[in-house]
Amino acid sequence: MKTVGIIGGIGPESTIEYYRFIIEGYRARTTDGSYPPIVINSVDLNKLLSWMNANQLDEFTDYLVAAIEKLACAGAHFAALAANTPHVVFDRIRERSQLPLISIVEATRDKACDLGLKRLGLFGTRFTMQSPFYRDVFTDVGLTIVVPNEKEQAFIHEKYFAELVNNIFLPETRQRLLAIGERMKREDGIEALILGGTELTLILRQAEADDLPFLDTTRIHVDRIVEELLS
Repeated sequence: MKTVGIIGGIGPESTIEYYRFIIEGYRARTTDGSYPPIVINSVDLNKLLSWMNANQLDEFTDYLVAAIEKLACAGAHFAALAANTPHVVFDRIRERSQLPLISIVEATRDKACDLGLKRLGLFGTRFTMQSPFYRDVFTDVGLTIVVPNEKEQAFIHEKYFAELVNNIFLPETRQRLLAIGERMKREDGIEALILGGTELTLILRQAEADDLPFLDTTRIHVDRIVEELLS
């Protein structure tokens, strides 16, 4: 049986979701009542944010590579970063990682392809929306990524760190996020919305509109992790 290593704490609330969903997904696919072996290394979000804000990507990368080394020492066979934003340096981390890594971006791209989608909106932190890592991975297979305008990006980023990572989910924030998605559908022609921040799924999971489906990156990532556990 394989053991999965999770880099968590980016942020803590979504890490709890990962743990719960991996267990649910594993037990839904097995019949013996067992539980999957999971090792979680919860890292310091504040350190990562300070490096990201200062564009100190070498320090950011070194910290996460060292965190994955701890997972390897704990017996993990493969690993995943339980967040979208660290994928800014995912290729650098993958090159140096002792463990095979499952990318949340690649898993989401594959899901979009399976659904026949071509033009997708992207919500996330400012780092995720402004960095090219989603666009590059999706463009490689002919998919288009559209991000909110600058004012909308500022709102999403501010609410992400002032509220969502602190487990604060306000109805007025939810309504504004939905309004941004609807505007992008109407004006930018998006077919679906990628919830490219694992805390975004916590506030929007129950709010999906029939005419604008969401790609829940947490669920998509977990499905790929469970597949690997059982492979």
